Amino acid sequence: MTSLYSLAHLHDLPAATWDALVPEGQPFLRHAFLSALEDSGSVAPATGWAAEHLVLEREGEVRAVLPAYRKWHSFGEYVFDQGWADACERARIPYYPKLLGAVPFSPVSGPRLLAADCADGLLLLQAIPEYLVKGELSGAHINFTDRALDEQIAKVPGWMERLGCQFHWHNRGYRDFQDFLDTLSSRKRKQMRKEREQVAGQGIDFHWYRGDELSQVQWDFVYLCYANTYAVRRRAPYLTRHFFSLLAERMPEALRVVIARQQGRDVAMALSLVGGGSLFGRYWGCLAEFDRLHFETCFYQGMDFAISQGIQRFDAGAQGEHKLIRGFEPVLTRSWHYLLHPGLRRAVEDFLEQERAGVKAYAEEALGMLPYRKD
Repeated sequence: MTSLYSLAHLHDLPAATWDALVPEGQPFLRHAFLSALEDSGSVAPATGWAAEHLVLEREGEVRAVLPAYRKWHSFGEYVFDQGWADACERARIPYYPKLLGAVPFSPVSGPRLLAADCADGLLLLQAIPEYLVKGELSGAHINFTDRALDEQIAKVPGWMERLGCQFHWHNRGYRDFQDFLDTLSSRKRKQMRKEREQVAGQGIDFHWYRGDELSQVQWDFVYLCYANTYAVRRRAPYLTRHFFSLLAERMPEALRVVIARQQGRDVAMALSLVGGGSLFGRYWGCLAEFDRLHFETCFYQGMDFAISQGIQRFDAGAQGEHKLIRGFEPVLTRSWHYLLHPGLRRAVEDFLEQERAGVKAYAEEALGMLPYRKD
């Protein structure tokens, strides 16, 4: 017998059962990461994120799961559907609550439907429309999917594809940062070298740490920097201080923190996760302003680290055309959307068809702006 049900708390499923379905090298999907979001209060009904993880069980065995949340807003998703919600409000069509399959606050592509085999994953996908009706949800959205899910979900009627564009840096076996610079045009090579020299000339040096190498005082500093990036925009941070402590406790081996220091005083930081041959830059912040500090802390330090550790790919986060001229290449991202209201579905389908063409054209144009030598 096969059944589909949801979990209001990730701890309702043993970590070993969940993690057995998570592919290697996917730190954001681990029970440790997702449960830290819940246990820290970063993800909770009070913040508009109610955990509603879907579980497919067959013959008493968990066969597939989808990390999912019932949401009453669209913040923290990095796939922007606020325009759809506004149109629904004008047309008096309920848009919230909706079901979101995603890693909260993390625009990182990867598996979303975690299944023992493709058949079980397909069963879960096919059960979602009925689940939406019973749960009085307007639709389901699965963000930042990987190729395997893209190929599977494209065959299921009703799901609509949306494209986005990010910029990732690829380590092509560089011996050191200079080896990378040698692949660039002369003008861009000089620009990057000058930017790094500007930071060094201000007396700033950098120190890398694993998650278990930082003291609580240093974690306080990390959080202050992170929170300050929101404070300067008069916004509240998505994540709580407790979240960072839980990450350090539960998955320290996946955490990398670089701290910028000037004359013995910590002034900035960037926190990344590692896994599957990739470095994922996630959070950054500073408590003092310095020329070009952001580029050095968030980009050049990560590139240097990837080279030294033999990491093949550096994903420094969503958006940012300033990455493009520093060697980060355009990469298409995908999300999938299932909407119950027929009129809304038709309107969104027409919109997405036009948007996909525009995103593809943008990514193609971006390739021509890369700083690499043409010879």
